[in-house]
Formats: sequence, structure tokens, C-alpha cells
Amino acid sequence: MSEEESNEVPVQVKSEEDSEEKPDGLPLQIETEGSKLSVEELKDLLSQEKEKTTEYELKLKHALADLQNLDRKTQSDIQDGVNTKIDQFMIEFLQTYDDFIRAKESFSKNDVSTEGLNSILKNMDSLLSKYNVTPIDALGEIFDPKLHEAISITEDPTLEENTITKELRKGYISHNRVIRPTLVEISKKTKSEKLGE
Repeated sequence: MSEEESNEVPVQVKSEEDSEEKPDGLPLQIETEGSKLSVEELKDLLSQEKEKTTEYELKLKHALADLQNLDRKTQSDIQDGVNTKIDQFMIEFLQTYDDFIRAKESFSKNDVSTEGLNSILKNMDSLLSKYNVTPIDALGEIFDPKLHEAISITEDPTLEENTITKELRKGYISHNRVIRPTLVEISKKTKSEKLGE
């Protein structure tokens, strides 16, 4: 490679006789092609380059942090999307599941064998379990609007206020989210009993 093609800048250091020297033995000036730079000017250039390097490192760290945050958010969005689709499917599936349970109850009342339905319901229970869909136990519990939906009220002086007395439709949780609240009947005390407390 010829000297003209090279990217290197030739630096010429003056000999000891030609240049003034600092006490530590370094020449006070360094000649580059076409110009002379003092040690102070070189130190300033070095300092500027260090500042640029620090700035670029900081920008790189910020870019990497942004990339990691974007990756986490993307993964979270994908998982939420998948869970939402599973939940939508499960809500529709639960309607069919409810129909099978009602059919079993009806056959049992009429002394009809439910052996085939029991097998189907067992398979359906396995599917619900596989996708982390669990029933909400409500009977005897205190009403919780996050888990239950009250559609009727009954007066019962023996029970604590807002106790669930009847499950009208089973509710379910999937991935720690309620996908279908339990429809319930809750107890209330009469006004005279409330005043007597």
C-alpha cells in the first residue's frame, strides 16, 4: 500500500536538538502533516475524544435498555393476547359445559344412566385444568364484587349480611383473572334486625 492510500497521518517528532523540551523529556510540539500540535492541544483533543466516547457509551446503554424494555413489553403483549384468546374460547366452552351439567342433573332426577355424560364431563374437566381454568367457590362465602355477580337477594336473619346463599351459575378464573363471575343469591337482614344490632 502506498503512502497516499494509507489512512495513517505521519507524525514527526523533533529531535532533542531541534525542539524545546519539557522537564519530563517529552517534546513540546509534535509535527503532523502540514501543521504543528503542541502537547496541550493534543491533550485537549484526547479529552474531547474521551467525552465523545463517554457520550456514545451512554447512548448505547440507553439504546440497549430501550431494546430490553421493548422485548419485555412485546413478550408480555403476546402472552396477554394468547391468554385473551384462550379466555374467549373458554367462555364459549363453559356454556357448553353448563349444558352438559344441566343434562346430567336432569337425567339423574329421572333415574336415567349418566355414565356417558360423566365420562364427557371428566374429559371437559381435564381440558379446563390443562388451561388453568378453575371454578370459583362461592356458596357460604361473603359476596365479593370482583368474583361474584348478585342477581337476587333473600332475607335471612340467621346469616351474616351479604352471605352467598345460592350459586345460580358457576364462575371461573383463568390465569388469575375472572373470566366469568359466579351468579349468586345473597342474604340480607331485615331493616328491624339491622336496627337492633
